[in-house]
Amino acid sequence: MTNIATRKSVMTLYSSPTCVLSHCARFVLQEKSIAAEIEFYDPQNPPKELLADNQRCAESDENPRGISPTLIERDLVLYDSRIIMEYLDERFPHPPLHQMDPVSRANARMLIKRIDQDWYQLLDDILFTGEKKSAKAKKSLRESLLEAAPIFAARPYFMSDEFSLIDCVITPLLWRMPSIGIDLTSAPDDVINKYAQRMFKRPAFARSLSDIEMDMAELPK
Repeated sequence: MTNIATRKSVMTLYSSPTCVLSHCARFVLQEKSIAAEIEFYDPQNPPKELLADNQRCAESDENPRGISPTLIERDLVLYDSRIIMEYLDERFPHPPLHQMDPVSRANARMLIKRIDQDWYQLLDDILFTGEKKSAKAKKSLRESLLEAAPIFAARPYFMSDEFSLIDCVITPLLWRMPSIGIDLTSAPDDVINKYAQRMFKRPAFARSLSDIEMDMAELPK
């Protein structure tokens, strides 16, 4: 049977319109101006051919993100957001979103892993668990972000003087803070929101938003 990988002649990103991990991948696509199709779908009812290729279940309590995002390019099928982001950066090296030296790249990967473990896991708990656990996670996420305020203030980008994949990971997370009721204005000199506004002003970020995500916060004018 012909599957989705063999049918697609152009790069295609299958994306939930609300999945923060999909949003990260879309942000990278737009930053690099990659010619690719973005196909939004309902995670509760993903295309059958996508399920067959991905071999992952639709969204559920055990797997709240389902199979989003999935990148298809000819015979290549990738379904992990961070792997997709790395692949896009290597496949389309200009502009680079990773430092070129191995030590800096390894450090950036470790930092992204830490962000996923510390902040993204809490976001999952807020969105996909019961009221009590969600409230606790919301408090923890707010406190953890505020504790990182000196890092946001130290350099133009997150722990870097240049825009990188790390910013592509953090910015979609911060975009969702108003929609889940987390206020970060108490950070010294409002440094977290100032960082966020700089990232939100990037044309690529505006292009990365789905219609539903547009309603989660407000783009700076």
